[in-house]
Amino acid sequence: MATEKSRGSAVVMVLYLLFLMLPIYWLLNMSLKTNTEITGSFSLWPQNLTLQNYVTILTDPSWYMGYVNSLAYVAMNTVISVGVALPAAYAFSRYRFMGDKHLFFWLLTNRMAPPAVFALPFFQLYSSVGLFDTHIAVALAHCLFNVPLAVWILEGFMRGVPKEIDETAYIDGYSFGRFFVKIFMPLISSGIGVAAFFCFMFSWVELLLSRTLTSVAAKPIAATMTRTQGASGVDWGVLAAAGILTIVPGALVIWFVRNYIAKGFALGRV
Repeated sequence: MATEKSRGSAVVMVLYLLFLMLPIYWLLNMSLKTNTEITGSFSLWPQNLTLQNYVTILTDPSWYMGYVNSLAYVAMNTVISVGVALPAAYAFSRYRFMGDKHLFFWLLTNRMAPPAVFALPFFQLYSSVGLFDTHIAVALAHCLFNVPLAVWILEGFMRGVPKEIDETAYIDGYSFGRFFVKIFMPLISSGIGVAAFFCFMFSWVELLLSRTLTSVAAKPIAATMTRTQGASGVDWGVLAAAGILTIVPGALVIWFVRNYIAKGFALGRV
């Protein structure tokens, strides 16, 4: 009975994984075909395999610069968000002050708000101060959503570190900065990894603000992918190849922080 049950669970898991991987496989399948084959016939694999779609993306500045721009503002946002969230989360985890719970909840409400609410104010503000179409503009805009998320994640990890460690460090003569960097941050390295991962992912997949606040110099790959229709129609092969290449950075980040994510789930804060 137990063996049959385990086999049934394995079959269900395999079917579920196949269902999840089907869109990715089909995207890869399209990226290795020509437009003529994509629109002319149905096939489970490329009949005339070609890499020209990937060559187009990697040699055309209008395509590969979209990846460079996206990686630039995502990296900036991740560093800023985690850097700001660390002291804020420490304050919420170690001190009690008037309105602390209300302030903590208010931070989370910013994450709940749809990006469309802030698109026009950000556009007006950045156009006025000369930040429109820059990487820092998108990075700062994404902080509105990622900083509350990072604070919420880090606060849970910090709360799990005993306060006696802080007091012992002060008795030993550590300044706050030295204690925080040398002792406290290594203790919550898993939390920092998890927070950085989610900041990276949310900033990487966000489209509305990144498209609204950029035009040419800092246009991200997501915005480039929405403008592939020309006089001859949609270039399906190039668009599919761009989609595959867009998945790669996220997959690499998941691979490198997979242990941190597992610890975050184990601690119940993710």
